[in-house]
Amino acid sequence: MLLTVEIGNTNTHLGVFAGTGAHARLVRDWRLHTEPERTADELALLIQGLLGSDIEQVTSVAALSTVPSLLREVRVMVGRYFDNPHNVILEPGVRTGVPLLVDNPKEVGTDRVANCLAAYHTYGGPTIVVACGTATVVDAVSVKGEFLGGAIAPGVDLGVEALSEHTVTVRKVELMPPRSVLGKNTVEALQSGILFGFAGQIDGLVNRIRTTVAGFDGDDVTVVATGYLAPLMFDECSTLTTHHTHLTLEGLRLVHERTKAAVRRK
Repeated sequence: MLLTVEIGNTNTHLGVFAGTGAHARLVRDWRLHTEPERTADELALLIQGLLGSDIEQVTSVAALSTVPSLLREVRVMVGRYFDNPHNVILEPGVRTGVPLLVDNPKEVGTDRVANCLAAYHTYGGPTIVVACGTATVVDAVSVKGEFLGGAIAPGVDLGVEALSEHTVTVRKVELMPPRSVLGKNTVEALQSGILFGFAGQIDGLVNRIRTTVAGFDGDDVTVVATGYLAPLMFDECSTLTTHHTHLTLEGLRLVHERTKAAVRRK
């Protein structure tokens, strides 16, 4: 089995895949709160606790971290507890098969690369990937599978925190759709502004890509939502066409298979 590890700024997403290629399937996954101070040993103990006796069936690992303080710990953890020549840590310089048509490819977050790889593999191109997490990231993948660039905006959680921290009379609220866009009380007004406001942000960015970027104005464009906040936003956005819960993990799996095949050819 392949263990995939995606460490994001807010959540850590773990998944286990059985099989390879067209027969690969995600058999288990977990979402945990990211702790930037965790050590390699703590990460390993956490994973061992989740997998239990199934840990013995893990043959290799594919991982990424967008948290710099944890990237080194992931490298140490993988090497110390899952020693295998086919392990892969997705970071700048790793060949994924995704051409990065941007000014500085090393600046592109590895989660964005994994998402675009998986989106193109699953839906073809052109595709727009909307990752709803700590930040809202909207990326474009060409009909050839090229990463064309994207837009990064504050995510829902950041908006809620900013309101509660800088406005005395505003408190955190449960993120759920209100009865109407016109809130009849403070809680509903906040829910409306947050959910519908961020939905409008997503739709605005997607529509701007579709009207200003060549090749994205047709009916064949897939707009896929992913990230831990995607279930919250999907029904509120008019431009999203599908939802893929495990897109980043799928991207890690594809990078692993590509790397493993390259090692075998040597």
